[in-house]
Amino acid sequence: MTRPVLVLNGPNLGRLGSREPEVYGATSYAGLVETCTKLGAELGFEVEVRETNDEAEMIRWLHEAADGRVPVVINPGAFTHYSYAMRDAAAQRTAPLIEVHISNPHAREEFRHTSVLSAVASGVIAGFGIGSYRLALRALAEEGSS
Repeated sequence: MTRPVLVLNGPNLGRLGSREPEVYGATSYAGLVETCTKLGAELGFEVEVRETNDEAEMIRWLHEAADGRVPVVINPGAFTHYSYAMRDAAAQRTAPLIEVHISNPHAREEFRHTSVLSAVASGVIAGFGIGSYRLALRALAEEGSS
């Protein structure tokens, strides 16, 4: 029996592969979806990957996950640094929520050093490229087996 997991992506992540490849790598968004769904299936998850540039939609997805007790891997993109509404939605989680970032925000511009989401996340993984998502899915699998 597979367990559901939502992989949620914020603004501009649908442009992976063409957006600043020196920062975000050459993997396309389709490649990210494939990576997450394939590894998820190997780990016993039914992974659904979503992307939005709309803060309200992201908040609705976080509510959906909380209501369904569904674990979340989230790359909030720019929402990371200022969306208190998204932080409040994430704080309502009823299952693990792992914040991920492709790049290391602490090695970038100063405004990227603060995450309003981290304090309510189960954990944070950053700086490993698309591998950040793989590490998060593996962490969820470990969490579920303990």
